[in-house]
Amino acid sequence: MDKSALNLIILDRDGVINYDSDQFIKNPEEWKPIPGSLEAISRLNQAGYRVVVSTNQSGVGRGLFDMATLNLIHDKMHKSCALVGARIDAIFFCPHAADADCDCRKPKTGMMEEIAARYGLGSLKGVPAVGDSLRDLQSASAMGAKPYLVLTGKGSKTRAAGGMPEGTRVLADLAAVVAELI
Repeated sequence: MDKSALNLIILDRDGVINYDSDQFIKNPEEWKPIPGSLEAISRLNQAGYRVVVSTNQSGVGRGLFDMATLNLIHDKMHKSCALVGARIDAIFFCPHAADADCDCRKPKTGMMEEIAARYGLGSLKGVPAVGDSLRDLQSASAMGAKPYLVLTGKGSKTRAAGGMPEGTRVLADLAAVVAELI
């Protein structure tokens, strides 16, 4: 692991931190944390980790909600974290619809490249990256990050479908990932 990356962890949002929805999380009221996830982020903070979120938010590109609403959802997430002593250092997101052919939408690596650049890392080698979908794992693995699949959100379906990158760790939820890391 790159020594400068020892204190960074990358989390997907929907299905890892909060409950996911096939109809998208379209407003702050629909954003509900998965039990134990915010406390897990607090444990990461206490262990010296910088917690960043990398999330596809195609609902913006599809016109289901606007950037102001996405900001309100993220504000609720930040405030909910603060209530349990947790902190998310940065949120990286792709607002484009799946057909936009952008470089930032996972499984492409644009967001991961941006995270590496923001934190001055030559590589994300060994950085834990937690997701519930194959595209989360593929994006992480392509950048050398250590993929973790959680079985919350779409995780159980992702595991059943197979085809995960080599070395993917499969754990019940974010709290279980954090317990393994620290």
